[in-house]
Formats: sequence, C-alpha cells, structure tokens
Amino acid sequence: MKFRTLKFLRRRKIAREKIKITEKAVQVLIIGLVLALILLAGCNYRMVPSETKIEYGTTETDAKNSKLQEKKFITQTWKWH
Repeated sequence: MKFRTLKFLRRRKIAREKIKITEKAVQVLIIGLVLALILLAGCNYRMVPSETKIEYGTTETDAKNSKLQEKKFITQTWKWH
C-alpha cells in the first residue's frame, strides 16, 4: 500500500511539472506572437511612397527577330514618414 501511494505521488509530481513547463511555453509563445504583431504593425505605420518611376520604351531589333521588343518597368521606393 505504501509503495503504491509513493508511486502515485511521484506520478502526480511529474504531471504537475509537465503542466508547469507547458504553461510557461504557451505564455512565451503568446507573448512572442503579440510582440511580433506589434512590431509588424509599427513598421507599416506611416509608410508612404517616396518615388515612383515608370519606364517605357523599345529596344533595338535583333538580327534574328524583326520585331521591336517593348520594355515596361515600374519601380517604387518607400520611406517612413
């Protein structure tokens, strides 16, 4: 009887320790996710386009092709305001 009680108490102690470790891991995960969301929201705040360039043109013809090649580019730079 005494041996069973000690075995049972040991299992309960181990189970409590595992629960504590799991609770701490969940708390760390939640805090980390909240911090990540705050940082991501802060990076997006007051971000405005600085400069936009649109380039449109044609290139010279190749010897193989008799068609002109069109090139279109749009580049945009951003800055924090």
